[in-house]
Amino acid sequence: MKFLAFLSIATTALITSCTSTPIPDNSLSKAEAKEGWQLLFNGQDMSQWRNFKKQDINPKWVVEGGTMKLSGGGGGDIMTKKQYENFDFRMEWKISEAGNSGIFILADEKGKRIYSHAPEIQILDNEKHNDRKKPNHRSGSLYDMITSPAESHKKAGEWNQVRILLNKSHLQVWQNGIQTVDIVMHSDEWKELVGKSKFKNWKGFGMNKKGHLGLQDHNDVVWFKNLKVLELK
Repeated sequence: MKFLAFLSIATTALITSCTSTPIPDNSLSKAEAKEGWQLLFNGQDMSQWRNFKKQDINPKWVVEGGTMKLSGGGGGDIMTKKQYENFDFRMEWKISEAGNSGIFILADEKGKRIYSHAPEIQILDNEKHNDRKKPNHRSGSLYDMITSPAESHKKAGEWNQVRILLNKSHLQVWQNGIQTVDIVMHSDEWKELVGKSKFKNWKGFGMNKKGHLGLQDHNDVVWFKNLKVLELK
């Protein structure tokens, strides 16, 4: 009797594994499409992106093997053509050895650099890049403000999953399924963290309530895939 029960469970598991089809990279499931998710990269072109303060994109940003790849320094920071206010943004990144990059939110083009006003979620090789020496400069951190847990980190060359949820100024970030940031922007706690950071005298930093999503050129090779966003009402 026990054997028959085991056989039934095993058969069910086998059928499930055979009939459950993984969603290909850079695509949406039927459920996601119905919910209103939008791809920011389709695996073939970067038509939804442009360089900061430009209308096109530098050729050092390439599509390679179903990824958006910065092939080397000089490609410049890029940003979505569209701006977002309340959103759920998900993506995956992979950094080269000793590499550094970042994900910007609420970016504008009023300052000299994309990061003049835009908070950054750090991308880093936490083992070999010099920025690792400062805890809140490690991957998954709200750069120079909030330190990510060590268990959220992976080695260079491995894919990392990131979710950035911003809803009515409540900013939450997860890296590899582990929450790294949970704060209300523009709150007293936020202002205190900014005041203790390198941004304390940066006029307008972190003040936007709507802006572009951005990816950083820090002169290192970096890959991105499965970028998608859901606008929240």
